[in-house]
Amino acid sequence: MSLARWRQRLSGWRSRSRGRLGSGSLSLSRQLLWWVLLPQLVLWLAGGVAAYRFAASYANEAIDASLSQASRALARQLKPIGSGLLIDFPKAAQDVLEADPADRLLYMVSQPPGQFILGNQALPPPPLAQGAALRIGQPYFYDGSMPLAGPGDAEQAVRVVALLLRLGGEQQPEAQTLLVQVARSSANREELARRILVDMLLPLSSLILLMTLIVWLGIRAGLAPLKRLRQQVEGRAPADLAPLQLASAPRELLSLAGAINTLLAEVQHSVERQKRFIGDAAHQLRTPLAGLKSQTELALTLPSASDPELRARLLRVHESATRSAHLVSQLLTLARAEPGALRLQDCPPVDLLALARQLTAELVPRALRAGLDLGMDEAAQTPVWVAGEALLLREVLSNLIDNALRYAGAGATVTVGVQRSGAQACLSVEDSGPGIAAQDRARVFGRFVRATDAGSGCGLGLAIVKEIVERHGGQVSLEPVLPHGLRVRVLLPLAGNPQPA
Repeated sequence: MSLARWRQRLSGWRSRSRGRLGSGSLSLSRQLLWWVLLPQLVLWLAGGVAAYRFAASYANEAIDASLSQASRALARQLKPIGSGLLIDFPKAAQDVLEADPADRLLYMVSQPPGQFILGNQALPPPPLAQGAALRIGQPYFYDGSMPLAGPGDAEQAVRVVALLLRLGGEQQPEAQTLLVQVARSSANREELARRILVDMLLPLSSLILLMTLIVWLGIRAGLAPLKRLRQQVEGRAPADLAPLQLASAPRELLSLAGAINTLLAEVQHSVERQKRFIGDAAHQLRTPLAGLKSQTELALTLPSASDPELRARLLRVHESATRSAHLVSQLLTLARAEPGALRLQDCPPVDLLALARQLTAELVPRALRAGLDLGMDEAAQTPVWVAGEALLLREVLSNLIDNALRYAGAGATVTVGVQRSGAQACLSVEDSGPGIAAQDRARVFGRFVRATDAGSGCGLGLAIVKEIVERHGGQVSLEPVLPHGLRVRVLLPLAGNPQPA
């Protein structure tokens, strides 16, 4: 596997990891928090329901006890007299029962089956089940509803006790059976149940919130080593293969870091092999190709090379050797220009304007031999500093001018320009040649892609430019020039506080 593919695989792995752990899914800390909080929430709801039922039960017991006491007190006021009935229920006692309008005690005395004697006739009768009956002297509690004031008014829920009495003794023929009913509004009972529920749930809710905070802090502390490991992986350059460092972490995380370090060591070993291969290839390929070019040049100067057919063959061999040498040089440059551990903040600033002037002057003789006019746009007069590797930036400009000289054609004009554009430096190479069709401008940045069969290029110049520019955090684009021609624009970030070496 090539060095480029190793680096692409590492970059792809990082991007896929960010995608899985990013916005597309919950973080591990949130998942753990949800798994801890959901049971707490369910238990809190179940506790609330149970607390409400307990509160309602206690409220019912308290109200039932007061109703039972009131019914028995009312029953004691009923006394048989011969075949009649004496009701010793003074007006003052009645006023006491009905003193609180919000919580009045309603009562009714009747003689089964349905003969009304005294009290509020609207009290609901006992809803006895089939086969059941009231027992003498035992209170029977039930829920019902009755009108607030009159038959046509809205109804209110009430809690009722029914007490069946036998006056005069069971053996006496004049014994009477009476039904005493006492009712109280259910609103107070529900209010009491709610107050009990609130008094129970408020401390419970505070404890749940406190527990949630403690759990969240615990999860954050427990996952802190994992966060540090993620930061180490995400903050690395594609070619930074140094082992991951974790001072203290759980055993599971140390095992994961160890596996990643093993993978990084294998990749580092492969990268070193690739670098050695590149160095060996540079020596083994350039030397024989340079010798072949020298031999063909020497052969062309011999008297025997005057034969037209032989001279044509020698020229083709020399041209092939030149193109092969250029191809090898471009391939090696492309291999060195692929994304690596380039730290722009550690690179000394480079004066892009001075670099462009120097390289343009060096290539003027070649342009004159090819019949082109190569010049420099002197719009910028002050240095334009950018952070980067001077050799790689020189390779960018060299490839752009080389492409213009190869494809613009004889008689064309090539202009190199450098200027500031906001917080960026703009490097441009403009020619008056045939240009590149709009549909081909995106694909010519691919490797071994040529938009025309003219010229002697190998289709790697713009690919090298793109690799180096992106490595420096810049952008490259192609623009048409009217009436014909092409402008290549390279934008690079300006260096801050330049201090050239």
